Amino acid sequence: MMINKELTSRSPLRILEKSTQGGVGKGNICVIGARKGTGKTACLVHIATDQLIQGKNIIHVSFAANTTHIISWYETIFKEIARRGKVDNATEIHDQVTKNRVIMNFKQDGVTVTKMLASIKSMIKDGNFDADVVIIDGYDFKRGDKEEFAAFKSFARDLGIQLWFSATTHRDDPSKDANGVPSILSPFMDNTAILILMESHENFVHLNLVKDHDTYPAQNSMHLKLDPQVLLIAEEN
Repeated sequence: MMINKELTSRSPLRILEKSTQGGVGKGNICVIGARKGTGKTACLVHIATDQLIQGKNIIHVSFAANTTHIISWYETIFKEIARRGKVDNATEIHDQVTKNRVIMNFKQDGVTVTKMLASIKSMIKDGNFDADVVIIDGYDFKRGDKEEFAAFKSFARDLGIQLWFSATTHRDDPSKDANGVPSILSPFMDNTAILILMESHENFVHLNLVKDHDTYPAQNSMHLKLDPQVLLIAEEN
């Protein structure tokens, strides 16, 4: 179940793998940070879709009250990938990747991280859904704490899976630490393998690799611009 290599090479995940020390890696956490409305969910959905096309299993955890928009993003991005890849058996592939995707919904103020992780683990173990990647979309880092985040790291390590988080950085607090990490995310870097910041421009979205495992690369080291409509690679500098 593969869509042509030329198209999948235009996934932001390919550049991430080339630009970092082997990508996120099993048992690790990647955080994608940006201001509200920049396209964090769409970027995560595209990364998830890329993994689904390669036969991986995905759990997408959302804290949104309604997940309809997430499903819509999966449909939109898959259709665009299939269109650009000129895929003949798109319906067959779509049906297969949908089976390999589970969307779970929680209220961050209504469930503890311990209970949430227990529910995800139950889906993986008791539900026989062998997830490779878990997306945590919309976690409120402003309300979270280091101990809570460390539990996510332990969860990822113990199950040998990747965790991808979206994080909202705030316009009213643009401060960053000496490594270029937004102040709201600084307390969580000990348990974060990769930090990427998204910046929205008029005709593209720019991805900036801020943390790569144990190093903090120079700014703009990824040299990556994305099409704001579907978050495929628009241009490499």
